[in-house]
Amino acid sequence: MQDTPYLFAPPAVVSVPVLGRPERFPVHRIYCVGRNYEEHAKEMGFTGREPPFFFLKPADALVVAEAGQTADMPYPTLTKNLHHEIELVVAIGKGGRNIKAADATRHIYGYAVGLDMTRRDLQNDMKKQGRPWCIGKAYDQSAPIGPITPIDQAGNVNEAPIWLQVNGTDRQRSTVAKLIWNVAETIEHLSAAWELQPGDLIYTGTPEGVAAVVTGDTLHGGVDGLTPISVRVA
Repeated sequence: MQDTPYLFAPPAVVSVPVLGRPERFPVHRIYCVGRNYEEHAKEMGFTGREPPFFFLKPADALVVAEAGQTADMPYPTLTKNLHHEIELVVAIGKGGRNIKAADATRHIYGYAVGLDMTRRDLQNDMKKQGRPWCIGKAYDQSAPIGPITPIDQAGNVNEAPIWLQVNGTDRQRSTVAKLIWNVAETIEHLSAAWELQPGDLIYTGTPEGVAAVVTGDTLHGGVDGLTPISVRVA
């Protein structure tokens, strides 16, 4: 059988390295959970355990930071207020729809550390106008990520400290246990709205302490038990 002809070369598969394995994790979609730590919700002007909500980033928004290396992420266009958001990322290995929280772990391949970078001024402008805020969240190179640790090597990430330093100074520090909707509950809610697929990534939300970064800043963050991430704003 001949290869299917295309008008131009299709893009390469977006993938993330897996700790200790030569195979890489091919990425299907990136789902993100909004305002999923109470203190972060408060600093954004909200309170309480509201129902979870989600937004997406394109798979090619990833900036992959290999283990032990610092990845370069360009300062994006159109913004003067670029914010960092450190997050636990869940890598889905088995798809499904209407997954119950009690069964969610069976669908997880592993975990990684990620950054949901946000053009906050553009996001806020869209909010004021009642318009979608993809321009603030889903832009090019807005989703740095480190290597994926398989679930059987990750330890108890649900209780792990999560932290971010900028130029060696603490900016965000909390624990994954403070998620409003934990990983299993998030998968239950998410899979009721979309059929999850192998290769999906879920950015689970960020704790308090989000703030602006500028060109030249180095961001170093982690979730205990996982490979940390290091990114330079180029």
